[in-house]
Amino acid sequence: MEVRGTTCTNNACPYPSHRRIRVRPLQLFLLFGCVAGAMLSTASPAFAQTGTETGTETALSQARLWVLICSALVFLMQAGFSCFEVGVVQKKNATGVAIKNLVDWVIVSPAFFFVGFGLMFGTSLWGFIGTDLFALSGIEDSAGNGLGWTFFLFQMAFAGTAATIVSGAMSERTKFLPYVLVALMAGILVYPVVGHWIWGNLFYSGNTPWLAQLGFHDFAGSTVVHTTGATIAFVGVAMVGPRIGRYDEAGNLRHLTSNNYSFAVLGVFVLWFGWWGFNGGSAMAFNDNVGKIILNTNLAGAAAGLSAYVHARFFNDREAATDKFIGGILGGLVAITAGADILSPLTSYLLGLIAGVVHNLAFDLMNRLRLDDPVGAIPVHGFCGVLGTIWVALAGPADALEHARPLQLGVQILGASAVILWSGTCTFAYFSVLKRTTGLRVSPQEEREGLNILGSTAKFATKAQTLSTAEIISILQYQETEEKETLKEAQSEVAASLPPSPPSPSGSGEPE
Repeated sequence: MEVRGTTCTNNACPYPSHRRIRVRPLQLFLLFGCVAGAMLSTASPAFAQTGTETGTETALSQARLWVLICSALVFLMQAGFSCFEVGVVQKKNATGVAIKNLVDWVIVSPAFFFVGFGLMFGTSLWGFIGTDLFALSGIEDSAGNGLGWTFFLFQMAFAGTAATIVSGAMSERTKFLPYVLVALMAGILVYPVVGHWIWGNLFYSGNTPWLAQLGFHDFAGSTVVHTTGATIAFVGVAMVGPRIGRYDEAGNLRHLTSNNYSFAVLGVFVLWFGWWGFNGGSAMAFNDNVGKIILNTNLAGAAAGLSAYVHARFFNDREAATDKFIGGILGGLVAITAGADILSPLTSYLLGLIAGVVHNLAFDLMNRLRLDDPVGAIPVHGFCGVLGTIWVALAGPADALEHARPLQLGVQILGASAVILWSGTCTFAYFSVLKRTTGLRVSPQEEREGLNILGSTAKFATKAQTLSTAEIISILQYQETEEKETLKEAQSEVAASLPPSPPSPSGSGEPE
């Protein structure tokens, strides 16, 4: 990466501000690590505790710092989603997908600030919805959990993640305005209500959210975040229809070339790194359990990548092996999110192995149903999210569950079903209205040319990619003719400028 002060590129230039500054990724990583380490050290009792500060206040300060760092890691996942989606979509739509990921945050963060946070964590109305804390009024209430502004930042990053899932699944053919409105709906209605049902007592401990009261366990959001986002995406994909050229007239799947898998792999690494904060920060304190939570997270992702690759390589005839490998890793990370706090490392690894195969089967099922999800978001976040939620009851320690294992399994299935029903119903109604008013799809011409500028046709940037073979040949022939004519004119001018040849002495025109 380079940062330029001016256009001067001479390394011998005497003015340091004119020289090109090279910043290497490793340097940025080390800088981030040093800053994070310094922040943690200042929060330790040896540095942070003053003469008037109690041990409880010190622990709360440490918790705020840890959650704040994890909030930054979860926010960094937005960059990971962007890289991943840019890598797997077609080149002509890469910029459009990246912009939509940016728009997610621009829309969702203020929406969650003004409305969503209050609906999710405010004083509960019958366990279904929050009624205050709108625009963070009362966020420093002494009756809250003490994390205050930091708690909001962490939850806002989660809300952005839920909305981002939709952008990739509906990419390459959806209008810009409907997508913005859907992101807004997710941030102020669908996600906050689901969140209140399960996590509504995280800020006010006296709240009694109905699913939490039943004993439903979703530690960091396999259901709340990932299943909700995947359900919105599923309904959207079904209603907007597949991309042009994805299926032939007989309904057979056709391969569409991805932009650059290198970007997608980079996105997986960024997401994996961010997931340490996603799950680790959900402990809401820097305690002894954080290390195991992050270990479980890492093991599940690694195991899922292994099983997804082996399944694609030896049982799927290598069909879409790259997509399944990188998607399987993310599926494992999604699955472990529900029970990372109570599962053992061994059961976490086993969950990952199962998640990789489930992801691949869901990936193939989507194609058979002609549900076109360009980035594989629904297999990753939907199917693997439900798997992780159910796995809590199947493999969680008995003393960590609210009920006996069969009853806990029923509660987990009920909770996931309720979230899917709520999210699906709201999204279907919303999309139905948009389909009849603004419309959901861009025109066929825009779709063929590419959506690279906020959903509009990128005529100049993508024209070369949309020319037919005949048009390309015609252009090349025209250029060749022009070059020949230019060469003839140049030869004529040179010949005219030369002096005439002298007559032969013998007059025969033959050299002697």
